[in-house]
Amino acid sequence: MDQARNFLYFLHMNSPTRIDSYNLFGETAELADVLHIETIRARSELHDWELRPHRHARLHQLLVLINGAGVAELDENRHNLTPPCLINVPRGAVHGFRFGSGTGGWVITLTSDLLDQNLAPGEGISAPLHQPAVLPLPQGMQELAERLFSEYQAKAFGRAQMLRGLALSLTALAARAIAAEGNDATQSQASPVFARFEALVERDFRLRRPLADYAGELAVSATHLNRITHQATGQPASALVNARVLREARRLLIYTNLTAAQIAYELGFNDPAHFSRVFAKGTGMPPRKFRQQLAGTA
Repeated sequence: MDQARNFLYFLHMNSPTRIDSYNLFGETAELADVLHIETIRARSELHDWELRPHRHARLHQLLVLINGAGVAELDENRHNLTPPCLINVPRGAVHGFRFGSGTGGWVITLTSDLLDQNLAPGEGISAPLHQPAVLPLPQGMQELAERLFSEYQAKAFGRAQMLRGLALSLTALAARAIAAEGNDATQSQASPVFARFEALVERDFRLRRPLADYAGELAVSATHLNRITHQATGQPASALVNARVLREARRLLIYTNLTAAQIAYELGFNDPAHFSRVFAKGTGMPPRKFRQQLAGTA
């Protein structure tokens, strides 16, 4: 069994009934600073170089690895880590790591407020950052991370402004690299209305709201909302809502031991059979088979 497969098997043994949600890993206190940066070693060593799957509701993380090795799981995807590399972890994405002992680099944690201040929706930088990704380290990012870490620790005059500026440069470099990989090019020119729609879907996807409700809150017609979403993604607005529901369903099937019926109710379905049909249509298999395939028993 290779390293990545062994890691996946370990992660899904004794699955919990929920996905842990932290601010920093293992902590529930709000992040009180402009941002947070620490070495990979600082937290990983406390946990035997292994961080079990979890997510951050209001934080975005960039991991800059400069040496060592490891395995990462981002939502459903496993990645063997070969430094130097960059790992982009959007808010809400389930992620876990097993690092080789002594792996070097930094974890840069950015608050949602900081991202919203730095990244205007119409500028095209936000969309690529929504995509979980592992990619070769962009040129210049190690130097930026080193400078950010130095500024963070020094607590010198103008610290907050320097941190915000360096964070903007880091996120722009990350977005450029992700866009160059072609992961999210179609959304780079999305309108502000589309960005607001995405935010509403993220907030309310468990409520099973009719599309007309979303359109009304955005002060546009359902037809216009569909037009905007189709321009941004090539799909109707309902497909975006459905994709978000399916992504959460897959996360819960992978990272928890909740039954398909429990997951259906968690996601706002009144009828588990309806949820199973929706899941099967979207993924090509019913929830039970999806979980069996994951376990290698299908």
